[in-house]
Amino acid sequence: MKVFLDTNVLASALATRGLCAELFEAVLVEHELLASEALLEELFSILMAKLGTPCEVAAAYVQLLRDTATLVEAAGTLPAGIPDPDDAPLVAAAVAAEACFVTGDKALLAWGETVGLPILSPRQFWERTRFL
Repeated sequence: MKVFLDTNVLASALATRGLCAELFEAVLVEHELLASEALLEELFSILMAKLGTPCEVAAAYVQLLRDTATLVEAAGTLPAGIPDPDDAPLVAAAVAAEACFVTGDKALLAWGETVGLPILSPRQFWERTRFL
């Protein structure tokens, strides 16, 4: 399955030990991880500015993603009403690649349900893929 993990999921996977870390490991082993340049740039910025991650650790993590993920870019347009326009390039890249978008953003999860896009929380994704 093609999986696009949102910035918040990837940051949590690095910063804490828990569901997001396990989900990240499972996606690397069992699925096709997708990313975009916009995601990698945003992730590096968040790791440095908001989480205080040392530059060399943030850079190494982004490089790991660059080396292991399939890079995709947005194509076309999304349905109207995306809650945060900053998320549009990430969701659009996932949609263009026909991937499942995994995020902890409650507004995006609710929006995905209203427009029929495959947007799941980390828990929803974990439960669906663990019992296949």
